[in-house]
Amino acid sequence: MHSNAEHHDAGLQGSGVERIEAQLRAGAFSPHRHDTYTIAVTTTGVQSFNYLGQRWQSLPGQAVILHPDEVHDGYCSDHTGFSYRAAYLPPAHVQTVIGGAALPFLAAGVSTDADLVAATLGLIAMCTAEVDLFGYQDALHQFVSALQRCEGGPPPVRRNANREAVMRVREFLDSVPAPGTNLDQLEELAGYDRWQLSRDFRALLGTSPYRYLQCRRLERARQLLGNGLGLAAAAHEAGFADQSHFGRVFRRTFGTTPLAWHRSGQPRTIIL
Repeated sequence: MHSNAEHHDAGLQGSGVERIEAQLRAGAFSPHRHDTYTIAVTTTGVQSFNYLGQRWQSLPGQAVILHPDEVHDGYCSDHTGFSYRAAYLPPAHVQTVIGGAALPFLAAGVSTDADLVAATLGLIAMCTAEVDLFGYQDALHQFVSALQRCEGGPPPVRRNANREAVMRVREFLDSVPAPGTNLDQLEELAGYDRWQLSRDFRALLGTSPYRYLQCRRLERARQLLGNGLGLAAAAHEAGFADQSHFGRVFRRTFGTTPLAWHRSGQPRTIIL
C-alpha cells in the first residue's frame, strides 16, 4: 500500500470480526483479497476501487460489499481523499444464518439499497470492543437477510455441500496446524474425497482450504507482531517458509506490508 491512511478506531467482535474506521488521504491500496466479506460504508469523499473487472465509486452513505477471496484495491479519486467504516465478516458467521447454502453473492460492488446500507451500518456498529453477542447475532441476521434479497450475479455453486465435514476441517485449520498440512490429511479428517471437499469448502466458506489456512497463519503472525515479536520470528512461528514468503502473502492478502501494518496501529481480537 502506498498511502497516507489514518486508522482512528479498531476492534473485533464475534470471534474474529475486525472493524476499522479509516481515512485515505493519498495513494492507493495495492490489489489484494481477504477470506472474509468486506463490508463498508463510505462516510466522506469518494471511495474508488476495482473489483470483478469493473471500476466502482462509493459516495457517502453507500455500502461496499465485497465477496470473500475476490481481488480488489482502493484509491483516492481526488486530493480530498475519503473515509470509511468497515468490518471483515467471516463466511462461517454467515453460515450460521443460512445453514449450509452457498454464500450470498452480490454482483455489484456498491449498493444504494436503503435496507442493505442500514443493515451494513448496524452490523459494523456491533463489531466493537464492547461484547454483545445477542446484539451481534441480531445485526448479523438482518445483514444476511438484506444481502440475500439484493443478491445477483452467477447462480450458487452448490447447495448440498457437506456442511458438517467442512466445519470439522475449518476447526482443524483454525488451530493453525504445523507446516506440511495437505489435502491428504484433510480428506482423512473429512471422511470423503479431497476434491469434493475442496469444492464444498469453497461453496460454504468462499475460499479454498489452502487459502483459509494461509489467512489463519497471517492472523497468528499479526498477533505475534502485536506482542512484540520481530518479523522473521513471527513468520517462522506462524508457519511460513521465511520472512520473504510471509511478506508476499501478507501483501497479497491485506494490500500492505507487515511493517506498514504494524506501524499503523494493529487491531485487537476479541473471542466470544
